[in-house]
Amino acid sequence: MTNQNDFHLLSYYTLAHSGENFIHQHIVDAFSAQNATEKTKLITIYFALVGLHLFIDRNFTGKQVQQFHIQLSNKTKTFDKILLPESRGQITISHVLNEEAGDKRDEMIKLWCESVWAAYTNEHKRIIDLVKLV
Repeated sequence: MTNQNDFHLLSYYTLAHSGENFIHQHIVDAFSAQNATEKTKLITIYFALVGLHLFIDRNFTGKQVQQFHIQLSNKTKTFDKILLPESRGQITISHVLNEEAGDKRDEMIKLWCESVWAAYTNEHKRIIDLVKLV
């Protein structure tokens, strides 16, 4: 599922993106959660899922997600194993890159994040409870 080259291409787009929302954080979270394996560090998966929850359910900007990650890292150091779903969403980074740069691609980034977050439904309560600790 991993396509590091596609991630780099999309990163060029999001890092150069104007606006204060810093959408790059959202692609990092979606890509990390969608491509996680048993070898992925638990902190990476947790922070990706926290970021997706904050973006999708609480309308956080990428900058706000980053700030929350800092607060979370000061509170939590241990993480329980996450059950990785077999399917991690119907939308992939390739779908995002196939959209025209601009509003259409930005909307597809949001749809991608929604798709990945929905794939982890079994972990939503755990992530939401973790967010409440901060």
